[in-house]
Amino acid sequence: MNAPNKTRLLTGNQAVAWGARLARPQVVPVYPITPQTPVLEQITAFVADGDFQTEIITPESEHSVMSACIPASLVGTRVFTATASQGLLLMHELLHYASGARAPIVMANINRTVASPWAFWPDQTDSLSQRDTGWIQYYVESAQEALDTVIQAFRVAEQVLLPTMVNLDAFYVSHSLEPVAVPEQALVDGYLPAFDPPHRLDTDKVESWGNVVSQEMFFRHRQALGEAMARVPTLAAQADHEWAQLTGRSHGVIERYRCDGAKTLIVTMGSMCGTARDAVDAMREAGQAVGLVKVRLFRPLPTAGLLAALEGADEVVVLDRNYSPGHGGVLHQELRAALYGSSVTPRIHGLLAGVGGVNVSPAKIVEFVNHAVQGEALSDSQWVR
Repeated sequence: MNAPNKTRLLTGNQAVAWGARLARPQVVPVYPITPQTPVLEQITAFVADGDFQTEIITPESEHSVMSACIPASLVGTRVFTATASQGLLLMHELLHYASGARAPIVMANINRTVASPWAFWPDQTDSLSQRDTGWIQYYVESAQEALDTVIQAFRVAEQVLLPTMVNLDAFYVSHSLEPVAVPEQALVDGYLPAFDPPHRLDTDKVESWGNVVSQEMFFRHRQALGEAMARVPTLAAQADHEWAQLTGRSHGVIERYRCDGAKTLIVTMGSMCGTARDAVDAMREAGQAVGLVKVRLFRPLPTAGLLAALEGADEVVVLDRNYSPGHGGVLHQELRAALYGSSVTPRIHGLLAGVGGVNVSPAKIVEFVNHAVQGEALSDSQWVR
């Protein structure tokens, strides 16, 4: 049954499930965890209604979920899963294995606070703490972008044979209802070719897999993984461009909002971008030259695109909904490293904004941007409430 080409009222979690359904993965291992559980519930409902032909596996933990995802992908089947917070942390060991095995699994992660203490609010520390595992990472702002990105993620992941994580903020995106345009199944089938990897676990064509290697072989393997990662920004941009031609929707790798002539730029990811847009609009109406740079692709960091987006700015205010203890905001630090040694030299201010789900209003963003514009040096990774 094809998905109707019409607008539906969906939560971010439901949109993720629709994206998975349209991508036609043959295997979906999932373990429920708040606030990801509605993804599993919606996929289960699709299967029960006969609208989604896939094998749902519900192991005893998230570690076992990823243990099921990897071999399923290695036999040449398309694989989708979803998790959140502590579930993602429990998978950590196997996230490295998945990227090393070049298994292009697509996983939706619902960004939620990590323990302790226990909390259930939006915070991106869970996924950003996995940034060195070799997974491509997207961060989305809305339910529509979540659906579109799941489909695009399969396209990119299967081109470079790397697993991909699509991250959306808990509750602000995962549980908020909004109109979502759901494309026809035929459109997605034409956009997303069948998964046909050059190597797979096949009893008729025996290859060794997961064997112990020499230092030189391991070195070459990691080098190949790096080369694959280096291709991702271009392929992600191509995937988004072709999606825009088919649907009229483009999200970009980096989005520039009202950046023409802007001397002050806000940089952030995820649902914070919506609030930042309101702040930018208010400041533009007040005659201030302020714009927003939205980072959608975080791993690999699209350094060339960021340098181009920030060129000409005097002040950059980075809003991080995460906290790396002893380090500060992750996006702030990554951006500073990307700019180091380049000809792009704005003053960069890092603000820890929305950590633990604390509400950050447009007025608060305007306040701190004004401090930056007035030449006040904000301390690195300053806390905002």
